[in-house]
Amino acid sequence: MGIEQRLRAPANDAPKIAPAPVPSLASILGDQAPRRKRILGRVWQWLLLAVAIVAGSLLLWSYYGQGSVYTYTTQKVTRGDLTVVVTATGSVQPVAQVDVSSEISGIIRKVNVDYNSEVHRGQVLAELDTDKLQATVASSQAKLVAANANVAKAKATLNAAKATYDRQLVLFERSVMSAQSLEDTRLTMDAADAALKAVEADVLVAEADLRTAETNLTKAQIISPIDGVVLTRNVDEGSTVAASLQAPVLFSIAGDLKQMEVQVDVDEADIGSVAIGQTATFTVDAYRDRSFPAVITDIRFISETINNVVTYKALLKVDNTALLLRPGMTATADIVVETVKSALLVPNAAMRYSPPTESSSSGGFLGMFRPPRMGAVTTAEVPGGARTVWVMRDKIPTEKAVVVGATDGQNTQLISGDLREGDELVVDAVAAQ
Repeated sequence: MGIEQRLRAPANDAPKIAPAPVPSLASILGDQAPRRKRILGRVWQWLLLAVAIVAGSLLLWSYYGQGSVYTYTTQKVTRGDLTVVVTATGSVQPVAQVDVSSEISGIIRKVNVDYNSEVHRGQVLAELDTDKLQATVASSQAKLVAANANVAKAKATLNAAKATYDRQLVLFERSVMSAQSLEDTRLTMDAADAALKAVEADVLVAEADLRTAETNLTKAQIISPIDGVVLTRNVDEGSTVAASLQAPVLFSIAGDLKQMEVQVDVDEADIGSVAIGQTATFTVDAYRDRSFPAVITDIRFISETINNVVTYKALLKVDNTALLLRPGMTATADIVVETVKSALLVPNAAMRYSPPTESSSSGGFLGMFRPPRMGAVTTAEVPGGARTVWVMRDKIPTEKAVVVGATDGQNTQLISGDLREGDELVVDAVAAQ
């Protein structure tokens, strides 16, 4: 009893401390939930904002980012004069060229000229052997003399017959001569008159034969019909010439080489714009760095077809005072068919340009959000005869419709459209590496 009391006494004497209450899990979670919701809400807001910014940037880049995807080649809209030309090829030829042949057959005795010889009208180019021709002339002269003698004889016979008839007529009137005798005398006189007419006709024939022989003798000299230059000589001394319907050409003579012409073949597609009086320039292979002026003087109506290509011949007059041009030279002529002064000029390459297209399989995930792109234009034409070009606006190609006119093959006249001098037009696009 005593021991037990001693052992409990300290416990009874110590101060009593109340135990701290233990919070429940529900109370703990209930106090932290609003704060966690606020933090998570802000995190999601920032995350969604970042995603929106990134997605928007990607969309903008994918739609407007062609400046970084492609490198553009441009040419400027310029102002200047536009000259429209039609190009045709042909050859340089003399204005007048004559082929000289022989009208009679014979052997060439002498040739008086050679290639490039200057000749004058009436000059003897060559001579035929004249022995036979002179003999023919002599024979014709003799026949003419004989015919004249026969005429004289016939006249004498006729005069005698007339005298006899006159005497017998007087006797008949005196009843001394019979009518039959007078009639016989008259018939004799008529026969003498007919014989005279026959021999007079023989004289005419002999005179004609003599003139023919003399003409042939003069034709033994081959004469130049024009002033000019000998281009070809196809005969030598001793050559035999046979006259026929297709007599061989002995000489070709060109007229004044100081005046030449260019004969060009104009394509049927261009002939409608070519007219007499239009100016032109042409070049020849002999003088590649020099052009010669010319004027159209004639356009032939007859067509020529070569390799299924229909052309029309146009003649261009050329001043060849310096004698630089030679017959037969190949010429390439540029005929001026239209000139436009101080026009806005669009490069033809800009009208041929078409924007590149995206592959249908490209785009991936972004392709789902990318706005639809405009399809590629396969031609620069749009309805109404207008054209489309792409002009750089703020470094972005922008499509513009224009109406154009004349073209020289490199530039085209701008008739209307929202373009200004100095605008940069896209002519090519290359994907950036």
